[in-house]
Amino acid sequence: MQETDRYISPLSERYASKEMQYIFSEDKKFRTWRRLWIALAETEKELGLDITDEQIEELKAHKDDINYDVARAREKVVRHDVMSHVYAYGQQCPKAAGIIHLGATSCYVGDNTDIILMNEALSLVKKKLVNVIAELSKFADKYKAQPTLAFTHFQPAQPTTVGKRATLWLQEFTMDLEDLEYVQSTLKLLGSKGTTGTQASFLELFNGDQETIDKIDPMIAEKMGLKACYAVSGQTYSRKVDTRVLNVLAGIAATSHKMSNDIRLLQHLKEVEEPFEKTQIGSSAMAYKRNPMRSERIASLSRYVMIDALNPAITSAVQWFERTLDDSANKRLSVPEGFLAIDGILDLDLNVVDGLVVYPKVIEKHMMAELPFMATENIMMDCVKKGGNRQELHEEIRKLSMQAGEHVKKEGKDNDLLELIAADPMFGVTLDELKENLDPSKYTGRSEVQVNAFLKNVVQPILDNNKELLGLKAEINV
Repeated sequence: MQETDRYISPLSERYASKEMQYIFSEDKKFRTWRRLWIALAETEKELGLDITDEQIEELKAHKDDINYDVARAREKVVRHDVMSHVYAYGQQCPKAAGIIHLGATSCYVGDNTDIILMNEALSLVKKKLVNVIAELSKFADKYKAQPTLAFTHFQPAQPTTVGKRATLWLQEFTMDLEDLEYVQSTLKLLGSKGTTGTQASFLELFNGDQETIDKIDPMIAEKMGLKACYAVSGQTYSRKVDTRVLNVLAGIAATSHKMSNDIRLLQHLKEVEEPFEKTQIGSSAMAYKRNPMRSERIASLSRYVMIDALNPAITSAVQWFERTLDDSANKRLSVPEGFLAIDGILDLDLNVVDGLVVYPKVIEKHMMAELPFMATENIMMDCVKKGGNRQELHEEIRKLSMQAGEHVKKEGKDNDLLELIAADPMFGVTLDELKENLDPSKYTGRSEVQVNAFLKNVVQPILDNNKELLGLKAEINV
């Protein structure tokens, strides 16, 4: 069968990096199984079971050269993936065959591997997220003083700056990083708990020695590079763990979606534009188009990740007693694909932010079309200082604003509010005097100050604490 004759996941072909794909590959999984069997055998030997150094060395000699053909053939016979790999490992390690998987159940390798892979995947997600934060902070700093029209309800509102708007995206990414670091810090291995979590098999192996049995899980955790094992479990670790992990991914997806939506709207306004390559085609029919396809892809994949977070939540809710197996098929899909999708999203985030183009002249044009309305409060205060009546001036400005609005909306004219005010004897001001109020920087409030403070007090400590992760450049496949 050729590759074109079967379904291939777009997550692998189009979106996720090779690094993330390897974390959830079959090879990575089965190598981790063998590392876990070695850790279990070493622990049991160190705690007094009759296991020899020769057996351990034999296991280590074949930890990476997995005989997949033997495992696949055996699984067709026994219909059990773990026992098939125990058998295959034993074929390579005849001296150690009898002590592989001693006292363990399938979840010893399956669940512990799942935790190890999620932990590695979260580290890769963190690396990419930190680089998105770093790149976005450069953008915010560069445009911290660039006035732009702000929107509430997507209606023109009091101005902000391009950089200040970027800090709104940036702040949510820093919140996602906080969530990721917390959840990752709480990850623990299942350990070796047995078929119902009671460690009954180890009571038999160690002749009821409770003190020795208590040492098993901490020793396995240390050998596998995690700090601890969960204190209690059924046959599996609580599926609530998967829920927490995928909720972190869903949070990053929501932030990315919000940013991508804003960029898409700004590109419609021609104020900001995502990267567009010289040979890129925007539309098969309309050759002139420059569609925000990368931001649209971010939004598309983000929706997938946000919905995917429901899978482990529902799965954890319906686990019966010490375990059922209706989690298995779902986990094989929802957890790896959630990570592959968020990996693709973060690569796109980094690519878009790194190449984001700002058009100040268009921004200024839009700003000046609305600024006369926003300048009316300052105009009114200046006229009051000259002896005018605040209430009467307010009412007159209200009427003139409505009139100017009609000229813009119904007649397609430019905003002529200042001309109308200058012609009204109630105000006693010239057009030149009024235009002095139209410096956009007068209306952006503390935007620049807020950006400086946020980057210094919130973002820079994050970058300082993660210096070793910086310098990543995102490559996207399509």
